[in-house]
Amino acid sequence: MNMRANARVVAVLGPTNTGKTHYAIERMLAHRTGVIGLPLRLLAREVYDRIKALRGPDCVALVTGEERIVPDRTQYWVCTVEAMPLEIGADFVAIDEIQLCADPDRGHVFTDRLLHARGLHETLFMGSDTMRSAIAALVPGVQFNRRERMSKLSYTGSKKLSRMPARSAIVGFSVENVYAIAELIRRQKGGCAVVMGALSPRTRNAQVELYQNGDVDYLVATDAIGMGLNLDIKHVAFSATRKFDGRRMRTLNPDELAQIAGRAGRYQNDGSFGVTGEASPLADEVIEAIENHQFLPVRKLQWRNARLEFGSAKRLLDSLELHTNNDWLTRARDADDVVALKSLLALPEVLDRLRDPRDLRLLWDVCRIPDFRGISPMEHAGLLGRVFDFLHGAGRIDTDWLARNIQRIDRTEGDIDALSKRLAYIRTWTYIAQRKAWVDDEKHWREATRAVEDRLSDALHARLTQRFVDRRTSVLLRRLKQKESLVADVNDKGEVTVEGELIGRLEGFRFKQDKTASPDEAKTLRQASIAALVPLFHLRADTFYNAPDTEFDFTEQGGLMWGNSAVGKLVRSDEALRPQVEAFVDDEAGPDVADKVRRRLQHFIDRKIAALFEPLLNMSRDETLSGLARGVAFQLVEAMGVIPRAQIANDIKALDQDARGMLRKHGVRFGQFTIFLPLLLKPAPTRLRLVLRSLHEGLDEFPESPPPGLVTIPHVTEVPGAHYTMAGYHPAGARAIRIDMLERLADLLRACDSRSGFEATPDMLSITGTTLEQFADLMQGLGYAAERGERDKAKPVADPAPDTAADETAEAPADAAADPAAPEADAPTPPEADTVEVFYTFTWAPRPRRDAARGPRKAEGDARSPRKGAKGGKPKGEGRKGDGRKPERDKRPARSEAKPQRIDPDNPFAAALAGFKAKD
Repeated sequence: MNMRANARVVAVLGPTNTGKTHYAIERMLAHRTGVIGLPLRLLAREVYDRIKALRGPDCVALVTGEERIVPDRTQYWVCTVEAMPLEIGADFVAIDEIQLCADPDRGHVFTDRLLHARGLHETLFMGSDTMRSAIAALVPGVQFNRRERMSKLSYTGSKKLSRMPARSAIVGFSVENVYAIAELIRRQKGGCAVVMGALSPRTRNAQVELYQNGDVDYLVATDAIGMGLNLDIKHVAFSATRKFDGRRMRTLNPDELAQIAGRAGRYQNDGSFGVTGEASPLADEVIEAIENHQFLPVRKLQWRNARLEFGSAKRLLDSLELHTNNDWLTRARDADDVVALKSLLALPEVLDRLRDPRDLRLLWDVCRIPDFRGISPMEHAGLLGRVFDFLHGAGRIDTDWLARNIQRIDRTEGDIDALSKRLAYIRTWTYIAQRKAWVDDEKHWREATRAVEDRLSDALHARLTQRFVDRRTSVLLRRLKQKESLVADVNDKGEVTVEGELIGRLEGFRFKQDKTASPDEAKTLRQASIAALVPLFHLRADTFYNAPDTEFDFTEQGGLMWGNSAVGKLVRSDEALRPQVEAFVDDEAGPDVADKVRRRLQHFIDRKIAALFEPLLNMSRDETLSGLARGVAFQLVEAMGVIPRAQIANDIKALDQDARGMLRKHGVRFGQFTIFLPLLLKPAPTRLRLVLRSLHEGLDEFPESPPPGLVTIPHVTEVPGAHYTMAGYHPAGARAIRIDMLERLADLLRACDSRSGFEATPDMLSITGTTLEQFADLMQGLGYAAERGERDKAKPVADPAPDTAADETAEAPADAAADPAAPEADAPTPPEADTVEVFYTFTWAPRPRRDAARGPRKAEGDARSPRKGAKGGKPKGEGRKGDGRKPERDKRPARSEAKPQRIDPDNPFAAALAGFKAKD
């Protein structure tokens, strides 16, 4: 563009946040036509969207290396600096971030625009004040417009990521660093958006939207955010102050740090900057320079000769390597396009095709395809050589070859790295499709490559969000930040959701958050969830307090349940029948909720004890009981209704009949082995007694209540005998028998001759619910000797059948077959195994006497004489082995030597037994 005499050239210089880009847009729209060049495709898209919103889509074009939207009536062109159309003669031309003239890689392009790009009426250069001297020297007649920053920028030192304030941007200088920081932010803060220069505009815009709308409060980015991206950032933290510039690791200059730090504090809002992670604190002079916007001026601009000669390959290379004598300019190092050109010119097959300047110009155009893929220079040169072959030979790139390459990329599965690589690859084909006359059906391939890029962009955004954003935590934090009331919903499974996001489970009044979160995420999630749960805790407490007792229960280990949720536990107090409760309530629910839950649980357990132990409590409150009867009642209350007789034997013996009668009115039964209240042997009181007694005695593990309905249970010798007593059982041999059934058995045993011996009756087996073998073991546990014997089973006597002569055998005496003296003719064959029956003869096995001169012991027939707590198995000297004889029941009267039995007044069958005795 030739500069007109009346054309105005203005350099609008100043730090970040001075409104330079906004001013340039206003000036361009004040002209009929205009072109604005921007440093990044991302920024170009942002400005394009702003102008399109102001003037409509029909008059604004977007032209970048990979995107070209040009309406028929275009007035305003928004472009990357490399893609600016310089030949259209626009009224207005603007170049943003003009300080990039000093950039080693792209600086020569910006320098060329500074020297040659002019509007017919107005030209603007926007950038850092460090360019003032260079522009003044290179652009005659330029006017300067100094703009001051609209907000203050201050240094805040080093901060840990966990203490990073909201609306912060953390800057890294490598993809690996950015991802690592983003992962840490997700765990600690709920998530972040990720912005990098390599992202497509679609992905970048979607990520920025996450940040701008408040879904996340943190942004992790590369130095791409320093190039004019206007975001609501309050603090910028550098995770490093060194970066790899494509050739070497180097420390960032103060003006480069300032360009990035200046993103904090937009418009009138002050901003801050600092360091984080392993980054060293900034030097004082660097801090002062950034805060005061005072930097060393640019002394050298990167330059490359733009007047290329295509007469031969050598002349083209010479023109590219031409040096300048201008003191402000320095020849730029070989860019990617020059490196690719040199690589292709070294190939004989390429040189053979260069027959005229048109071929060389075509080769140069091909070499300007950017290496978006970032692969090795030789591999990139190989791709360019194939493209040149197609264009030189057929004039178009082969459609099938193009389609195959695009199809290989058009896949949305894979992780972030895989999708990022495919996006980089599709950018190459998008760039190729944008070149005029390179492909058949340009519109189709431009749309096709754009569609693939959009699909990959959406997939990459989804993966970035999935990996670096905890949706539920970010939703909660956003609502809390907006000070909106959060109410949690709980389904019938106890799952808690807020804003449709599952945050955990509510077990009673304790919140169990989702375990899929990491420890850092869990801390953030709980903090964000509490505000939503507090109203729910109060509603739940009201429902809990008004719930009927049928919804509550206690466990055998002293826990308190509300349905399937543990809501508390019993706590020991001074009185076994008056335990206290401890409610399981999160601290965040508040003391009111905790107190309400505790009071309701106390009501429940108090009423439960009053209902199940009513007979016992009535007895404890009976003021008519006095003397020894009151003492026995007190001991029964302390033992919760079940106490071994041996433990209070002396007191029982001393009770008179009146005292016994008063206790019997309260349901007390004076058994041979146990003094107990039968109503308290039922399953529910037994279960509660075990819990209360274990709690009062401070047991670490409470014994479990036996299943209801069992007469006997296995006797585990390691379990203390007191536990069986609490459970309502009495150990005897290998099994323990229920106390009330044991007393019924004792009633039957009183009528038996324990001196001469007796056999088990069907009633005894029925009462104990045991087999004969088990009964024998149980009797030995009670102090009896059990001697096993066998005999022929008596044949049943059949009813006579008048029409059958074969019944003669059945009329024979039942014991005939069992008579050993019977002739062999009567029993020609041995008896079968099923004709033999086993029986046991039980006799009382007395304790060994210490002094034989003391005289005879109390009659063995006395039902109270069995030794309590005898071990299982057959005692030594059992039966009548002491005199070397077996009992001969058939040779002597059953009771001829037995002493008269004294009838126990406590036996409920005492009257009946007395009547039988009178008849005898």
